[in-house]
Amino acid sequence: MTDQPPALLAMEAPPRLKASNYPPPFAALMAGRVKRPLGDLFGIKSFGVNLTHLAPGAISALHHVHSRQDEFIYVIEGEPTLISDTTQVLLGPGMVAGFRANGRAHHLENRSLKDCYILEIGDRAPDDTAIYPADDLQAVLVDGNWTFSHKDGHPYQV
Repeated sequence: MTDQPPALLAMEAPPRLKASNYPPPFAALMAGRVKRPLGDLFGIKSFGVNLTHLAPGAISALHHVHSRQDEFIYVIEGEPTLISDTTQVLLGPGMVAGFRANGRAHHLENRSLKDCYILEIGDRAPDDTAIYPADDLQAVLVDGNWTFSHKDGHPYQV
């Protein structure tokens, strides 16, 4: 790619065009979350890197676990709460957390009154699935795109 920048300020990276890949009504729950796909700007294909902004009251994702994808986060600013199957942990700047494939379901919530900025890193393992224990939702990664269905297998209408 000749038009990719050699470097840039992460906060100046364009936000993801589509605010959420989730189908309705789940997409609306992502209000207050803005993802800036940093790795894509450099043509990185084997893993994803996002700078994610969570406004007060926003969540990072629905409570989920991946079958093949490992995930890692680094808190840059703010105090998000990490929710897992067994714990709730208040995170702060400089803290990290990791989620192995088929590990604990998890998500982040900004329960504070200040903005949070998180660096998210995850691999792009083919044939990954995501399970959402609290919601009637499941996802399969097909050719780099998430396909969502109800837990009984019938697809969501978008």
